[in-house]
Amino acid sequence: MDEYLILLPDNEDAWEGLSDAEREAVYDLHREFARRLEEGGHTMTGGAELAPSRTAKTVRRVAGRPVISEGPPTDSAEQLSGFYLVETEDHDGLAEACGLLASHSPVEIRPVARHDAE
Repeated sequence: MDEYLILLPDNEDAWEGLSDAEREAVYDLHREFARRLEEGGHTMTGGAELAPSRTAKTVRRVAGRPVISEGPPTDSAEQLSGFYLVETEDHDGLAEACGLLASHSPVEIRPVARHDAE
């Protein structure tokens, strides 16, 4: 079975500006997404909502030593807000289910690299 990482970028300023009811509507979309995955025979094996990118630390190696900076590695309006890890044999069905989450921001579906012999 193939494994995919579903990456969810979002505009954090827009998210923080939503009312509780508007946020709950977004969470309802995610619950519907999980339901559709299950109905479609996909298996969600992990996932999480992430804390705001301002809480991140970025580590780079400079001159052989780690250098730690505050925040994400890139400065943009859209930052990674969450992810799902899904196992499925139906990539097209997974993409269709992800369409539900793409109503506000794009969703990236990326295969997890496999290095085992098949």
